[in-house]
Amino acid sequence: MNVVFFCIGAAKAGTSWLHRQLTQHPQCHLRSIKELHYFDALEGDQMKRELSKHRDLQKDMLNRLVRNGSAPDVLLGQKLADRAAWLDVLEAGREDVPAYLDYLNDGAAPGQVVGEVTPAYALLPEKRLRVMARITDDVRFFYMLRDPVERLWSHVRMSAARRDDQGRVTPERTSRILQRVISGAEPQIADRGDYAGALARLSAAVPGPQVLVEAIENMVAGNGLRRLCGFLGIAPMTGDLQPVHAGLPLDMTRDQRKAAADWLAPQYDAAERALGSLPKAWLREG
Repeated sequence: MNVVFFCIGAAKAGTSWLHRQLTQHPQCHLRSIKELHYFDALEGDQMKRELSKHRDLQKDMLNRLVRNGSAPDVLLGQKLADRAAWLDVLEAGREDVPAYLDYLNDGAAPGQVVGEVTPAYALLPEKRLRVMARITDDVRFFYMLRDPVERLWSHVRMSAARRDDQGRVTPERTSRILQRVISGAEPQIADRGDYAGALARLSAAVPGPQVLVEAIENMVAGNGLRRLCGFLGIAPMTGDLQPVHAGLPLDMTRDQRKAAADWLAPQYDAAERALGSLPKAWLREG
């Protein structure tokens, strides 16, 4: 059995960039669906919803091909094949770890790293993480951090765009969302940046040698990517600097940054404990 790799977050911390890097590595075999959401769907009894979601996505891709009157290119053909195979797993409607592992390993050569990148797994309880850590003989977890203020602001901007009829990111809407997050009214955003909670659950559930924590800033401009390759037992690689899903730009005001940094102080502390020291690129204020 190959190494099974879980990147469990954090959200808006560069996980799409990481998926692209590892997909291109010859010693890795990651399917084209980045986020499988298998274990959080099991935990939340949402298997039917996941099945419906992937059926709709598959149908949409096929309909676009019909409308365009074209055959799928290699990449789209792979996505269609991967989703068809994933639908077979989901249609069981129940937990089937052997089928899940078969999906990850299908097409992989012996010795390749297989796995998935699903940031929502960082929210899973200790019991589920403990089960995941034992699904095969060699499971490794990776948790990637980002400057807490920058991560939060990216998430706020994404939420603002999704809530606007025209997909705009306005100062007024982002300000309201940020204030709501800090006041506790947007837990779905706050929880995704709860490094302290995620790291505590991960530490309690998974043996230390199976876990690596890095900052995206060190992955892109430092030795973080090399350390990850060593952790996975694959050859070092040089990551490209092209961002993925950067989102619509909008600067924070100084007051917003100060308020966010103060509120996020526990996350900076947790990150410092996990990393040993904060990346120089992080601008902690407050």
